Amino acid sequence: MRVAVLGGGAWGTALAMQMRRAGHDVALWARDGAIVEAIRKGGNPRYLPGAAIDAGIHATTESAEALEGAACVLAVTPAQALRSVIGTICGAVPAGVPLVLCAKGIEHDTGLLLSEVAGELLPGNPVAALSGPSFAADLAAGLPTAVVVAAKEEALAARLALLFSTDRFRCYSTGDLVGVEIGGALKNVFAIAAGAVTGAGLGASAQAAMVTRGFVELRRIAQAFGADPETVMGLSGLGDLLLSCGSAQSRNFAYGLAIGGSESLAGRPLAEGVATAGIAARIARERNIDAPIIFAVSLILAGRITINEAVSALMSRPLRAEAE
Repeated sequence: MRVAVLGGGAWGTALAMQMRRAGHDVALWARDGAIVEAIRKGGNPRYLPGAAIDAGIHATTESAEALEGAACVLAVTPAQALRSVIGTICGAVPAGVPLVLCAKGIEHDTGLLLSEVAGELLPGNPVAALSGPSFAADLAAGLPTAVVVAAKEEALAARLALLFSTDRFRCYSTGDLVGVEIGGALKNVFAIAAGAVTGAGLGASAQAAMVTRGFVELRRIAQAFGADPETVMGLSGLGDLLLSCGSAQSRNFAYGLAIGGSESLAGRPLAEGVATAGIAARIARERNIDAPIIFAVSLILAGRITINEAVSALMSRPLRAEAE
């Protein structure tokens, strides 16, 4: 089938490469003409240095050109830009064609999940999400990767998973779209926290405790949204959390690492968790959900407390049973 990929960053380019491996006709849209020209020449040195890009990927700066005849659209733009991008191209998206969300986040201004944003702007198109523990460089290199595809219509999720999969890219499917979105969005916040703990030299024990208790908060919020607990335990929840909280390949972990090491944040790559932290904290407060790590990350990013102050506050909380 013809697949349109919206976004020429590392993840968009890697997914375009994967769609070609799966045998599809691929068109990639990017705003930046220099990125498009580089992809046409077989590379994307800005975002995927060293990757050899299939010449069959048609790169263009014209969204209508990329979307023409598409049987599936992958939206791989940053979460906070999704509304703007869809608003620009919605008239060119073929009716009834599934839109697969490949970014992870919660819209900062509204608190809406990305599927809700897409549903507002493209009511005639079914929405799905692709998420899980995956680095763009690994996917581009053809390394074994497993993800999950979610849609409210489980049959659609299963069909897309089948169409996307190859012997090196395994897609599971689920009808729990909300659970997959919550896991993908919140793990970015905890990755910032994990990076900050590491950057501040607080030790492996502190990092392990932070990731474990962060997962408890993720489960609480997911439950409040009606997510299936099994989804949170899967690739898009626990799996993605473990990957993002343990490697500087994660932009969010690297961002937290810089904070913990008191490094300059100027010019650093986009970290989706920065925008998500504040809205996640607001959602937790409004729903009366105990989420001390999310609250702490939000305050650190706002410059209201230091990492040491956050750690002191977390360690001095009243003792309680672990299961509470």
